[in-house]
Amino acid sequence: MDIHISKLSKSYFSEGRRIEALFDVNLAIPANEIFTLLGPSGCGKTTLLRSIVGLEIPDEGEIRIGDEIVFSKDKGILVPPEKRGLSMVFQSYAIWPHMNVFDNVAYPLQTQKKPKEEIRDRVKKTLHFVQLGGFENRPATKLSGGQQQRVALARALVAEPKVILFDEPLSNLDAKLREETRKELREFLTKLRITAVYVTHDRIEALSLSDTVAVMKDGRIVEIGTPKKIYFDSDRSFVADFIGRANLVEGSISRVGINHTIVDTSLGPIVCRKKKDVSPGDAVVVCIRPEFIHVKEKAGGEGPNLFSGRIDSLIFVGDAYEGEIRVGDTELIVRVEPTLDVKQGDTVALSFDPNHCSILLK
Repeated sequence: MDIHISKLSKSYFSEGRRIEALFDVNLAIPANEIFTLLGPSGCGKTTLLRSIVGLEIPDEGEIRIGDEIVFSKDKGILVPPEKRGLSMVFQSYAIWPHMNVFDNVAYPLQTQKKPKEEIRDRVKKTLHFVQLGGFENRPATKLSGGQQQRVALARALVAEPKVILFDEPLSNLDAKLREETRKELREFLTKLRITAVYVTHDRIEALSLSDTVAVMKDGRIVEIGTPKKIYFDSDRSFVADFIGRANLVEGSISRVGINHTIVDTSLGPIVCRKKKDVSPGDAVVVCIRPEFIHVKEKAGGEGPNLFSGRIDSLIFVGDAYEGEIRVGDTELIVRVEPTLDVKQGDTVALSFDPNHCSILLK
């Protein structure tokens, strides 16, 4: 089931000041995909999610789920949450501690007054799907964090919703369990072929879970694309910086060639992959990811983007060193192979492939 959002706006008043939580949001969420809303705290992503499910009433705009308009300011339509055919998994899981696993999962069906035999069969099937078969009688308070998250997912799935929405459901898990649960969740949702809208401020979650990512800032959609497009070929410096560690170097377009674009920067001329719709003199930002910068002990070789700099810091993180190298007045974040015999204060050579160097709009 696809979701279409048109010209959605929502404002709050706090301490006499108007805050625009959403401003003229237009969004098309494809059916049967995992669509993630990513952005910093306070950017409006949870307000947007709650507007879709019906827990927030926007000031303007329209929301359509499938062929049904569930909210329209102009047409005076407001379908209540329970009539929208959606399920939601909250950050806190909202597991009832006085109920066992079966009753927690069965609750949506019980409120719909489904026959007891149908409830039993659907709960059993759903618990088996989320790998909690045999846990029916287990007290909710005796479950681990990861198991509680799966109970919340099972409860959301048992009613067979058209769309399932997630509001940062993994944020309460420790790092290792979060990684494991993330993989499970991706597998579950892919098998189900269900439309999922996922809210997070965690870039790793967004990149690893999603089919499509929409990055939000100040109540607006800044950029939409696949995880690879957002990470490797973003159009905006805010997105490139938010989605992962990046070296952002300001400059101006020097020349647009057949295959590459040359940018004048504080480092010197940088050759980047070709950027459309730019002209000589345009102010831009060059984005170079640390993992694409190659560091060597000595200068040498031929080709573009060869520089020399001094190591300002070097920290061992297991599979590599994370360091900062100063080239002139510009400091670059780098990852250094652990086998490289260098230390803080050394002068080293560095280079990067033009095809791994992108040009962003300011």
